[in-house]
Amino acid sequence: MDTQLTGEIRDRLAAANKIVIASHVRPDGDAIGSLLGLGLALQDAGKSVEMILVDGVPASFRYLEGSSLIKKEPGGGHDTFITVDCADFKRVGKAFENFGQPDINIDHHVTNEKFGKLNLIEADEVATAAILTNHLPEWGLTITKPIASALLTGIITDTLGFRTSNTTPESLRQAATLMEAGVDMPEIYMQALVRKSYPAAKYWGAGLSSLESKNGIVWGTLTLTDRKSAGYGGNDDADLINMISAIDGNKVGMVFVEQSDNHVKISWRALVPGVDVSQVAKHFKGGGHAAAAGADIEGSLVEIQKEVLKKTRELLDL
Repeated sequence: MDTQLTGEIRDRLAAANKIVIASHVRPDGDAIGSLLGLGLALQDAGKSVEMILVDGVPASFRYLEGSSLIKKEPGGGHDTFITVDCADFKRVGKAFENFGQPDINIDHHVTNEKFGKLNLIEADEVATAAILTNHLPEWGLTITKPIASALLTGIITDTLGFRTSNTTPESLRQAATLMEAGVDMPEIYMQALVRKSYPAAKYWGAGLSSLESKNGIVWGTLTLTDRKSAGYGGNDDADLINMISAIDGNKVGMVFVEQSDNHVKISWRALVPGVDVSQVAKHFKGGGHAAAAGADIEGSLVEIQKEVLKKTRELLDL
């Protein structure tokens, strides 16, 4: 731990008055949990805080207290700009293209480009929410029950319920600390990982029916037609990648999700130890970890799928 850096961040937060916090497009549980956890803690400390997700909060995470405070674009004026759980500044979204360099960049992705003035990157942590669980008290910020619920959501979702290979005794201790703040972990687990809306379940089913497997890779495909037929309003994979990650007999799991803007979102998961999917994502200007990574590529689904499968086999020697 870099105590000088964390001390500088503490001082910067203490001096801040009007703060903007943002995370990445197509936010997952860690993006939302980290944003809310830090934002609510700073609000409780008397700061003026704007929490921004350009794609908004998915319906599946609106159970979190304070989620209604999250906006899609920043207002006017700030003295401190913070990003959380974002490895590449471009992924914060177009609303921030001319916003200037972030004052503080907090993240756990090994591929983080360290684009902030102060960069707290702890790649050994299971989630950005885990980093905040450790440091909020050091920065003089209190972890209340709503904050603990947000942070635990981030940890549970990024570890798939403590099932990823990077889960450690420390991450379980972090969860225990958050439970001691009054959080009902079984309920958070159900909300974040298990419960699905009817449209999400139909969309998920379409992805399962598309499954293919070859050369150590198992993958599913979700098209715009699938999304429309299911009536699914999100632009993610409805957690299909988590199901694919449970399939035996392969080394890599993948999901291709066709987007309405002539892009395809790809998620990779390493299904066995020793496989580093982050290098494949980085090749396609994405990011992530050895065990889990993603990218967003412009082009048609058919062409991108062919190229990405080929490059995945080449880079991972499959």
